[in-house]
Amino acid sequence: MKSIARTLCGMLLVCISHFTYGQVDNPVSWKISLNPLSETEYEIVCDATIEDGWKLYSSNETWDDGPVPTSITVESTDGHAIKGSVTESGKFDKVFDPFFNSEITSVKKKAQFRQVVSVKDLDNPIKGFVSWMVCNDETCKPPTDKEFSLTPGQGAQSAKEDKKEPISRGFTQDPEVLTWEYHPDHPHARFDGDKTISQGIPNMQKTYVEPLADCGEENLGGKKNLLLTFIGGFAGGLIALLTPCVFPMIPLTVSFFTKGSKDRASGIKNGLIYGLSIIGIYVAIGLIITAFFGATALQALSTSWIANTLFFVLFVIFAFSFFGFYEITLPSSWTTKSDSMASKGGLIGIFFMAFTLALVSFSCTGPIIGTALVQSATSKIGPAVVMLGFSTALALPFGLFAAFPGWLNSLPRSGGWMNSVKVVLGFVELALALKFLSVADLTSHWGLLKYELFLGLWVIIFAATTAYLLGFIKFPHDSPKVKMSPTRWIFAALFAAFTVYLALGFSVNKRTGNYNTPKLMSGLLPPANYNWFLPPGKVNETIKAQYPSYSKCANNINCFKDYSEGLAYAKEVNKPVFIDFTGHGCVNCRKVEDSHWIQPQVWQKLNDDMVLISLYTDDRKKLKKRLVSKNTGTKIRNEGNLWAEFQIENFDQNSQPLYVIMNTDEEVIASPKSYEADESWEEYLAYVKCGYDNARQTMR
Repeated sequence: MKSIARTLCGMLLVCISHFTYGQVDNPVSWKISLNPLSETEYEIVCDATIEDGWKLYSSNETWDDGPVPTSITVESTDGHAIKGSVTESGKFDKVFDPFFNSEITSVKKKAQFRQVVSVKDLDNPIKGFVSWMVCNDETCKPPTDKEFSLTPGQGAQSAKEDKKEPISRGFTQDPEVLTWEYHPDHPHARFDGDKTISQGIPNMQKTYVEPLADCGEENLGGKKNLLLTFIGGFAGGLIALLTPCVFPMIPLTVSFFTKGSKDRASGIKNGLIYGLSIIGIYVAIGLIITAFFGATALQALSTSWIANTLFFVLFVIFAFSFFGFYEITLPSSWTTKSDSMASKGGLIGIFFMAFTLALVSFSCTGPIIGTALVQSATSKIGPAVVMLGFSTALALPFGLFAAFPGWLNSLPRSGGWMNSVKVVLGFVELALALKFLSVADLTSHWGLLKYELFLGLWVIIFAATTAYLLGFIKFPHDSPKVKMSPTRWIFAALFAAFTVYLALGFSVNKRTGNYNTPKLMSGLLPPANYNWFLPPGKVNETIKAQYPSYSKCANNINCFKDYSEGLAYAKEVNKPVFIDFTGHGCVNCRKVEDSHWIQPQVWQKLNDDMVLISLYTDDRKKLKKRLVSKNTGTKIRNEGNLWAEFQIENFDQNSQPLYVIMNTDEEVIASPKSYEADESWEEYLAYVKCGYDNARQTMR
């Protein structure tokens, strides 16, 4: 993850430097020559001289998340054909490269690359180019080409040295200088050469800043999401307080401060310092996580099938730890060392008391913190915000009880009820683990954990939670005989009611033909149209034949999953366009679809009056060939990368959902809309209708 973030940062710096200074020196110089092997075979020889500190990469290997290999390309020319593959010589070493976090074969100083060509017409020049990429320990240059033209009939020769610097494809100060090519797979984009793609649409970029109409939209999604992130972290901290690792520490710690202080004021001061130390420790952890991984890599956590599958396994392990089958603890030496520092007293001693609490309570708080951190990973400061909320809730009782020690008498005594809290949290962790597996399943199109199975497992898990609270299920640390207190009866009734509520999610909406997703489960459940037993509605086969991406999206609404196809169809039928930047693993996208799009008026607008284009920015479906973004210099390997870059290039943001209403001239009608937690479906409908009405006026 760290290597990905570093690579992207390096590419971004290169992009900025090119726009600022035009062409930039490349650390590799080439001498390209042609040597005859026989009357019909010639060898292109490319000698590279590499500046100190830089590495050039092998032509014999490719890496999924590594550098671009060196290659020799002979362009299609009558009478010539390549024979075999590129061979290389030099001091190539295959070592672990921390920059790419992988085994990489590279060379320093000098290298030679050779390509044999079969020749029929000696007077016909061999034209082509050598492509390469170089990196040092801090950054990488973008993929670069050097062209050559060599005529076999002239015998051994060298390509004329070009005094100009090598052209870095896709990075020039003036984009109009480039020769942009049309590509049938991506007609909305422009290509410079074979791989570098630009998806910027001038009309869209201009009107995004100054929309044609005012529909009262203010993009406040980011601020609200951070508030929700803090609240989520705070709720996690409150839950952690009730666990056996933390709750008994409250009276012991507060009593220590009040009895060991000279007066009440000193006790309050020490208690407050203790609470602030807890907050400082946990916020620092959040900041370190962000600094280490980087914002881009943190966002990748929320959609990567590898990361989500790993989280699924970890959360199942945490769940069984909460059930009492084993304990997950940090090394005892850490706790011992921290405890010895705490005994020194003073501010340092109080700080290390707080640090000791964080270490000792890890077996209970670790799973809760882990859940909160992963859910907050879509924002670059999300981990710090969620840790601020978590630690504030955790520190609050220590400060309050230090100020008002008499309140300690009102606390319930420690006992078996805390183990029950821990077991219930284990069931919750087990349920949340399924969410991570669901994201991996959706983004990778495995077809394993569809709506019915996911919801069915949740019904079983919370029915089992109810049975546990009623005493029908026992775990290792439970008392032989369960005492049914009023509180336990209340929670058993709540979990039973929630189980019934979940079961109602199997009811079918007659209009959409999909399941009715329970509102509280919106964003957690897979999309209702991702199921086994309710086939999606039939699409118009004539449209499907012309536009392959035409299909059914959320709530069985007709949609396109390719921008160019959707725009072409909108022009054909003269309807406004509604772009939906979404994701298979996007929780807030599902919330909007389940609460707003399900409403008859909104559904009718999106399905009948407008052309819906849903672009999934986390789709892992591979493209026919890898591309490089002109805008950022990053590699585009799959459809998700393509649409994420499209969103960034035209709208300067990469958060989902993002809704854009435009006309067929690609002019943005109303300010793009993000998710708003407190928005009603009526407000959403008003935005859609306003955008539609104003778009129609521009299309007459």
